[in-house]
Amino acid sequence: MSAPAFVHLRLHSEFSVVDGVVRLDKVVKAAADDGQGALALTDAGNMFGAVRFYKAARGAGVKPILGVDAWVSNDADRDRPYRLLLLAADRSGYLNLCELLSRAWLQNPYRGRGELRPEWLAELNGGLIALSGAASGEVGSLLLAGKRAAAVEAAQRLAQWFPRRLYLELQRAGRDSDEPLVKATLRLARELDLPVVATHPVQYLAAEDFRAHEARVCIAEGETLADPRRPQRFTREQYFKRQEEMTALFADIPAALANSVQIAQRCNLELVLGKPRLPDY
Repeated sequence: MSAPAFVHLRLHSEFSVVDGVVRLDKVVKAAADDGQGALALTDAGNMFGAVRFYKAARGAGVKPILGVDAWVSNDADRDRPYRLLLLAADRSGYLNLCELLSRAWLQNPYRGRGELRPEWLAELNGGLIALSGAASGEVGSLLLAGKRAAAVEAAQRLAQWFPRRLYLELQRAGRDSDEPLVKATLRLARELDLPVVATHPVQYLAAEDFRAHEARVCIAEGETLADPRRPQRFTREQYFKRQEEMTALFADIPAALANSVQIAQRCNLELVLGKPRLPDY
């Protein structure tokens, strides 16, 4: 099998109960059929599906990458937390991710979210690769708001916490803000000498699943599907795109595609399953 040209590093499954409808066995098969060779599971604020995904991926000959699409507290506006994608590169990263999520839900819950505190990232970042969160991350949000100096400061802070393990995300998922943010992020990446990576926010498996996905979102948020005034947070493009679709989408930024494969190569978590383990009292 030839080396993949792109690997999906951002995926919300059925375990993202508010906005995901992807079945793990089906998405693993889709990755295998497309020859991607690796796939990341990054549910919203949890790793409930990690073991099932790990087993399914290994069984299909797909390298499993475990991560989380984390909420990070925004002290300036608690109702608008930032997002940061964290991927476990090894066992230490997996354990740090477990600790971070435990702290988030036990020590810093807010409006049904378990939010990470920024200072925890300075302490528990070993073995973790960070992706900036695109438009929902601190860097992207500040760039879209025209606050470039603050975006530079945020990117430098993340780069200090994740030395050579921070990538600025680029997305083209059908939103009006995507292209302006891609251009602003590329300029910032050149200025700070930071790598970029192409990601796609997968929320459902096939293009025709969009309406079913929207129905689930409406149920979770107490909205009505037919209401034209309800918030439209997702697009029809957020299905599991094949390699050829992603390479066409980012043909002008080949390094962003190559970095998705490089990140997959850097993530080498091995889990020991099926053996009893006693607590360390």
